[in-house]
Amino acid sequence: MTSGDPPVMIQILLVEDDPGDVLITREAFAENKVRNHLSVVSDGETAMSFLRNEGDFAAAPRPDLILLDLNLPRKAGHEVLAEIKSDVDLQRIPVVVLTTSDAEEDVLRSYDLHANAYVTKPVDFSCFLNVVRQIDEFFVSVVKLPGR
Repeated sequence: MTSGDPPVMIQILLVEDDPGDVLITREAFAENKVRNHLSVVSDGETAMSFLRNEGDFAAAPRPDLILLDLNLPRKAGHEVLAEIKSDVDLQRIPVVVLTTSDAEEDVLRSYDLHANAYVTKPVDFSCFLNVVRQIDEFFVSVVKLPGR
């Protein structure tokens, strides 16, 4: 991509159960004028149904990037990450763990399960905006994603 090329629009799946964090993430993308398509699911089992195009998600778009919280109902984020990275059809999708935990064991376990990045959610809104902007810039402008 050259500086004159329009930005590539990517499909992002946000797996987040906290409605406040979903709202902040949406606002952060809007504030940063990110035009990527953001799909949201609120638990681990629904995330896997979305990714496998099961049931209500038969026509769901394949995400180019997954933003995954660890503390999820029905199936924890680490379990979702393990399933994604062990599934030959899904394992190439980059997964950014975006969570409130800064516990070393969560960081290590996430990378052991082949997370592409681990980001602790900032509490401050302006810092959160900056984090979302940096994730977007990196995965849209810097990284070559599969199929793009």
